[in-house]
Amino acid sequence: MKLNLISCDAPKPDKRALKKMFEEIAMGMDSSLAFEMTEILLDGDPVEIEVSEKTTSSAYRSLRKLSIDYEIIED
Repeated sequence: MKLNLISCDAPKPDKRALKKMFEEIAMGMDSSLAFEMTEILLDGDPVEIEVSEKTTSSAYRSLRKLSIDYEIIED
């Protein structure tokens, strides 16, 4: 499934937690790419990721916990 992460509305976003979330839920995401995606998202630009069907529910939970607005692009 593809998700478009639109913004992070947390008052004080935790970069380490965001990076870890990217590594855990996004398919094919390594540490350096996760850091880059974190920076892009916090700069206000949307980020598109692909999530495995096996991790869909934990992905939604992580996104809500980190106050990330998202939209489903492809199911």
